[in-house]
Amino acid sequence: MKPGHGHHIAFYAPMKSPQHPVPSGDREMARNLMGLLSKTGAEVTLITELRIYDKLGDPKRQKVMRTKAALEVDRLCAELAALPETERPVLWLTYHNYYKAPDLIGPEVADRLGIPYVQIESTRAKKRLIGPWADFAKAAHDAADAAAVIFYLTSQDHETLLRDRCAEQQLIHLSPFLPGGTLPTASALSGPMLSVGMMRTGDKLASYRILAAALAEIPATWQLEIAGDGPARAEVEALMAPFGNQVRFLGQLQADALTAAYQRASFFVWPGVNEAFGMVYLEAQSHGLPVLAQDRPGLRDVVAPWEDADLSPTPEVGPTGFAAAMSRLLTDADLLRRQACRVRTHITDRHLAPAAAKTLWSALTPLLEITP
Repeated sequence: MKPGHGHHIAFYAPMKSPQHPVPSGDREMARNLMGLLSKTGAEVTLITELRIYDKLGDPKRQKVMRTKAALEVDRLCAELAALPETERPVLWLTYHNYYKAPDLIGPEVADRLGIPYVQIESTRAKKRLIGPWADFAKAAHDAADAAAVIFYLTSQDHETLLRDRCAEQQLIHLSPFLPGGTLPTASALSGPMLSVGMMRTGDKLASYRILAAALAEIPATWQLEIAGDGPARAEVEALMAPFGNQVRFLGQLQADALTAAYQRASFFVWPGVNEAFGMVYLEAQSHGLPVLAQDRPGLRDVVAPWEDADLSPTPEVGPTGFAAAMSRLLTDADLLRRQACRVRTHITDRHLAPAAAKTLWSALTPLLEITP
């Protein structure tokens, strides 16, 4: 029998619903989680799609969202109480609780129903308890305190979760994972470089700026394909305009087309400014693509290390250091082949669905066994 066989689980992602029309790593991870739990026997319901997200730090907006959340709590509790006991959720699982998107619903509903409350990818930010996000930051801390188990995805998150852990709360490492159990066809490493990133202002545009500045310093012949789209596309195109037809824009790709892009690429290049971890790094490595990224906290949890530390340039060395690493990869096919073997093993050992399922159910099963 599958570990979660027949158990009803309520799933919620306050920042972005798994059904949201705009693709992102956050949406992909939420979908992967729901799919994994379903495939391993649970009956998973996306219990609500109410989005609780304040990007700019607006106390008035936060107050409005608190009111909406309170109404949603009452609605859910009434609807769930009306269901036959065998159809009610026996566990509430929230994905990605943090100061811009606190879970204002799950802790209250779980408490009223008397079921365990669990979080995946929760972060604590004490510095946000003062300032425009103070109310939401406090709510995110309170929600984290309510969780019997928190699965953390990166070592950086673990540090603050451990620092502020509530009572005997379990903190369990769940490596970010791809939905399958096997690896796709590997790239022949003979095509252009590949970048995949949404085109929006902020951190994504900052990565594109570093990439463009680095490309300007590379004397070798090169080609780059860029998959992605978004409101900052004009800015990205302007950054890449000096390189002419050396850069090819692929736009936003569906899964099959993105797979084809991975399979023809020589290596994956994306600086990763302030990426939490980045699902695209996992996807690229599953296709045997070596990854050139900056040495940043979240990325260390998913990017396979190189044999030479200079190929993981720090942010401090800037575009020049990034360009030096890129130049080496463009001119050393043997280095790429050696790393291609490493990255496939890295994904198989740490970042596929079977390992994630084992981790999840090792903690969820005991909780379900004590649920009345």
